[in-house]
Amino acid sequence: MLDSQDAQSGGEPSAEQRPLPPAEPEKTEAEQVEPGKFETTRVELPDEPRQLPQAIEVDDEERPARTLTGLPEWIVAAAAFAVALLALWQVFRPLPQGSQYYLVVFLAGTLPLIFLAYRSGIRWLDRESGPGPLDWALAALTLLVCLYPVLPIQIGSGGGGYDDFLDRQALFDPVDIAMGAILLVLVLEACRRTTGWVLPLVCVVFVAYGYYGGLMPQHWDIAHAGLDYAQIIDALYNSASGFFGTPLDVAATYIVLFTLYGAVLEFSGAAQFFVDLSVSAFRRSRTAAGRTTVASGFLLGTVSGSGTATAVSVGAVTWPILRKAGYPPEQAGGMLAAAGVGAILSPPTLGVAAFIVAEYLDVSYVTVLGWALIPTLLYYLGILLAVEIDARRLGTRPVEIATTSVWRLLGRFGYHFLSLIVIVVLLLAGVSATKSVVYATALAFVLAFLDAKTRERARSPRQVFNALSSGVRSALPVVAVCTSAGVITAMTTKTGLGAQLAALLVKAAGAVSDNHTVILLLTVIFAAIALAMLGLAVPVTASFIIGWAIIGPALLELDVPAPAAAMFVFYYSVLSEVTPPTALAAVGAAAITGGKTVPTMWQTLKYALPAFVVPVVFVMTANGESLLGRGSLVGVLWTTVVACLAVAALSIATGGWILGVGPAGTPARVLAALGGLTLLYLEPGAIIAGLVAVVAAVGVTALSRRRTT
Repeated sequence: MLDSQDAQSGGEPSAEQRPLPPAEPEKTEAEQVEPGKFETTRVELPDEPRQLPQAIEVDDEERPARTLTGLPEWIVAAAAFAVALLALWQVFRPLPQGSQYYLVVFLAGTLPLIFLAYRSGIRWLDRESGPGPLDWALAALTLLVCLYPVLPIQIGSGGGGYDDFLDRQALFDPVDIAMGAILLVLVLEACRRTTGWVLPLVCVVFVAYGYYGGLMPQHWDIAHAGLDYAQIIDALYNSASGFFGTPLDVAATYIVLFTLYGAVLEFSGAAQFFVDLSVSAFRRSRTAAGRTTVASGFLLGTVSGSGTATAVSVGAVTWPILRKAGYPPEQAGGMLAAAGVGAILSPPTLGVAAFIVAEYLDVSYVTVLGWALIPTLLYYLGILLAVEIDARRLGTRPVEIATTSVWRLLGRFGYHFLSLIVIVVLLLAGVSATKSVVYATALAFVLAFLDAKTRERARSPRQVFNALSSGVRSALPVVAVCTSAGVITAMTTKTGLGAQLAALLVKAAGAVSDNHTVILLLTVIFAAIALAMLGLAVPVTASFIIGWAIIGPALLELDVPAPAAAMFVFYYSVLSEVTPPTALAAVGAAAITGGKTVPTMWQTLKYALPAFVVPVVFVMTANGESLLGRGSLVGVLWTTVVACLAVAALSIATGGWILGVGPAGTPARVLAALGGLTLLYLEPGAIIAGLVAVVAAVGVTALSRRRTT
């Protein structure tokens, strides 16, 4: 995640200080540029890589943190720095007490910081500057209950150290239950402070279900034997499926290391270089502005890992260029949001949920990256085709960007790619994801010495301290979400709710038809709607965890392969960022461009369309799994080619233009839509029918153009 708090300007003007290019004056009707013709405008950009402006603080996983100063800032920064060192140490010298012991210490080092770094949101409790007495008290109490399992002191009938704590599992000691109950309340409050009310309320519902489920009529499908309060707290506090379960394990083992990597990449100047390279690569063509935006989003996503943050950061740089080119604010905002969300869908970092996919399916992270390669290709193909179509349909102008040539930039700063290459090479060589990202982080730090500006930062212990501290602080909301998600997974596991809801989902689809294909289709539609609605209320990570617990078993029951089912849930969880009515990435982009929010959301959907359609192919067709790179090489190649043709056809349907031919009318767009959807069924008969429909769409458009000329 990009953290502006520790960004160093290096003497460069801030986003607010840097003048933006003046808005274009309104053109008269006679001066309007016709589609197919263009004029050139010029934008001056500096030769040196710039510090990325942070005009607006928006993130998909968190609310804005406090701006801390003085003693609170030092305490939070020092604790975060200590956690960073612990996480790095754990990679090479794991604590001998085991991974759960590490999770206890990690949570004790991070969860209390949330009460100091984030406001309560209750006006009469929050102070104007810094944490208040209640925040300090909650932080101290959180530290105590988090460390309680490992404290080597006797506390009543409890305490006594980590081994004694484990020995009391399922014995429901009163002190253990009291400490666990307090931690439950504090975890939910930390989650509320960072993400809002919805996820904590969902957790409360799951806890209530665990407690009151035994009172339900036993003939109900979701009824269970019931759990008493001590059993619930024991499952959360003293088991491997609660607070210290897989979600927190992923956050403490993978996510914090990748946020440290992102912080060091930004520290080394890589973020600025990626954006400047994109701007320089497409300096003078009608589609240069759009291509620059898409390329910037893809490259910057390796640093950010957040769709909304990427959209906002890229937009602050590229919106002046898009405006000069003639893009309406809503169109530009949709492009920015789609490019930003692509950052979460694209290797080599993907999003937080991708690490959980690897853990749940017990596969390596590089395997998940391999599954994401072809869908990423299709996603960006769709965006780039939409950019090309919009440039012609809107009659955008080439923008001549006065900046350093791409070869000069690559010659001077191309070394920033090395750390990304190292991650991929090491993963392919069988090195663990944790060690790979640590080695890449070390390399990124060393590379900071190659440029005069960043060399001064790298030589400053204070700057290095700030970079590592900011990396951990940016992961605090994820820690809160993952710990809260442990409540959901524990209750789902303990009560068997996941299997019960999955059976209900399949049963509802089976009530319509007894045909397996129809049942699967309806289940997929129900699942997509459920994930979209879930994503409106909770962050992406929690959406995936809940979705996998409930929807995953339903898909598996219908013989969908586990990788296809997991990636389906993953993609639809991520796509909540562009799904109205919340669509946080679109909201952030609209704030940058000044466009209307709802139209910006619909434009984002147009650009992101392949991401909505392709996951359905994974689970609906026998050959769809080839799009995850699974199966024979020939099968992977031909399904990829057909899927590319389908994406191109859908771009015609949504954009209303056939490249090389001209504007497409309604009949041609309908034919293209039908052809694209039919092609995606990936069966010989469907492919032939789809090709016929697409050729017909091109023919209808060509005949229409000939008649008009």
